[in-house]
Amino acid sequence: MNTYNTTYRTYSILIILFFMLSAVNKINGQTSQERLKIAASNKRAELANFKSNLVSEYALERTHLKEVAKLNNWKIKETLANGKKIELQGIGEDGSPLYYETYADEAGKVSRASALNSDGLMGLNLDGDGMEVGVWDAGVALKNHIEYTSRVTIGDGSADVDTHATHVTGSIISTGLKRDAKGVANMAKVVSHDWTRDKIEVTEAAADGLLLSNHSYGIRADRVPDWYFGAYTKVAQDWDKIMYNAPYYLMVTAAGNAQKSRNNLEPNYGNAADGFDVLLGFTISKNNITVAAANSEIDGNGNLKNANVCTYSSFGPVDDGRIKPDIAGNGGAILSTDAASSTSYDTSSGTSMATPGVTGSLLLLQQYNKELYGEYMKAATLKGLALHTADDIDDLGPDYRMGWGIMNSKTAAEVLNNKDFSSHIAEETLENGNSFSFDVTAEGNETLIASISWTDVQSSFINTGEINNTTAALVNDLDIRITKNGQTFLPWKLNPAQAASAATKGDNKVDPFERIEIPNANGTYTITVTHKGELVNDMQDFSLIVSGVTMTTCSINAPEVGLEEAEIATVKLAWNASEDALYEIQYKEVHQQEWTTEYISVNNFSWKGLLIDTTYSFKLRTFCSQNIASEFSEVATFTFNGEDTELETLHALSADSDIPFSVYPNPAVDEIQLNVKTSDTAIYRIMSTGGVALKMDKASDARINVSDLPSGLYILQIQDSNINKSTKFYKY
Repeated sequence: MNTYNTTYRTYSILIILFFMLSAVNKINGQTSQERLKIAASNKRAELANFKSNLVSEYALERTHLKEVAKLNNWKIKETLANGKKIELQGIGEDGSPLYYETYADEAGKVSRASALNSDGLMGLNLDGDGMEVGVWDAGVALKNHIEYTSRVTIGDGSADVDTHATHVTGSIISTGLKRDAKGVANMAKVVSHDWTRDKIEVTEAAADGLLLSNHSYGIRADRVPDWYFGAYTKVAQDWDKIMYNAPYYLMVTAAGNAQKSRNNLEPNYGNAADGFDVLLGFTISKNNITVAAANSEIDGNGNLKNANVCTYSSFGPVDDGRIKPDIAGNGGAILSTDAASSTSYDTSSGTSMATPGVTGSLLLLQQYNKELYGEYMKAATLKGLALHTADDIDDLGPDYRMGWGIMNSKTAAEVLNNKDFSSHIAEETLENGNSFSFDVTAEGNETLIASISWTDVQSSFINTGEINNTTAALVNDLDIRITKNGQTFLPWKLNPAQAASAATKGDNKVDPFERIEIPNANGTYTITVTHKGELVNDMQDFSLIVSGVTMTTCSINAPEVGLEEAEIATVKLAWNASEDALYEIQYKEVHQQEWTTEYISVNNFSWKGLLIDTTYSFKLRTFCSQNIASEFSEVATFTFNGEDTELETLHALSADSDIPFSVYPNPAVDEIQLNVKTSDTAIYRIMSTGGVALKMDKASDARINVSDLPSGLYILQIQDSNINKSTKFYKY
């Protein structure tokens, strides 16, 4: 049984220190070395064998497909009256023609990824620079469009330039030369492919380290019999197998636009007009993210004010009752690049347009995690983070229309940043017959949310013709529970027999993602992860995410520095201790330009090698986690005089201070602002600590420019008939 201590301790100050010291050397974007590292973690033999099987199957299927198409007078490729392209991609188990179509139709709006971009609300400057995403579509993107010239490569040699593929690609990576067409990850790269050999090509790319791919297409709903809707078929099984064997790879797919199609006359809930049970093909895979389209209203701070599912977006449930779609994105009236020319644009809508918004957001979250922690998340962690932080628009849990809610990249990024401070993110392994336990503390003012996510083994069961077969596709059934004082809190679940009803709490036996919420949680709770039955392969990796908790007792208030003792050539500085803290100290001789920086885990510092009659400065801040730190303390300055040394703390004075002016030692300001009314005859003097006058002028304009002074300690004096005040200040 894996157990974490009830009171969280910073698990390795040395690891945090390593990342701090190496942060300057981090390179944004996915390097070739990182792709090799991810590739090494894949089950490469299984992927190679599977790819070989897919290639053989593909050759046989194409021959069979052409023969059957000719016999039945089916067109292999067709452009419909509305300009949409469809293509015959397979023959179902029952002989049904399986046509791929792009999922673009009508209107709406959502996402918050802009909060992560340069000039965004969070100031993170995440634009996907150096990151790469795969796009599979009806054809390939127009490679030389001015919005992304040189950032699109063709991955399969296809010359079939497609408007839909171009639009999807632009939604992810357009620079924003036309502002409203700016992509979510506007400095990222796309490798564009047509959909003909999608499984084969993705298997190879995932084996080589691909993190994400976008698929804004799927099986056409009006050309298959009713049993296909919601059924776990071979195509879903194949995609689950790819993701299980490449644990860093995540497929993002559009839900489809069949809500009003009335194509399924025997849905597993309601009637055809209700719009339930119209998901098909790989949208039903367990390990991917299936994206619905929503309309929403977002305020200037990135908060969701209201939202509703678009009138075309396909509903679940799938036949075994899993929560599909998984999440919702911006689906309507999306302006993006068009294939008519290298300078053309067009507006389109549908779950096709919602999906690249989510894909781009996920790419930015991977970039952010790499920037913060030096590595990428596994796909289960990334998917879990997106579902954990999605906006539940009615606080009633998930539903079969928009899954867990609206994608919220801003909240997801905050949870990443607050890791080990007010959130917990860990990639764990549950071994057969074992359980995992973890204690957390909440302070009563937030909702405690805990979730587990895992990339499940592909199911050995596939439906070959039975309508609404409820056999669960889930193989390794993990369970999360939270307990406190004999009370057990259970995860959300949905009932496909009551698909329009609100979610309930209970034992979820079908979903590879489970989430528990406890509003206004207060006290210590135990999170436990267990499993049912025997685990296939004797183990299951899973990702645990917890938010709304206190992971450390460390205080982020700026420390107060004191002089503990002074002796020959040495002073010992000390400050108020904070449990679980790491301290960044900076010190120098006062007239030096650069600070010396060190990281220590104790609340005192012995400064040696000091010279008599020399002035020194010292400041520090507290790190409570890798990314959460206090402000720097006020600069403590002293002139070393052996045992007689005294510490002077330099304050930024306010108008209420005994000395009636404020000092702003901000390098971006470079001025002192006086908060006192002076006469026209008032003068100021700036002197060195040795009393040498450096600047003098009238003080009546209430502002003193100090940009020409080097950093160091100075004396400021204000004098007229009514005022004769002075103070020391530090210019950074």
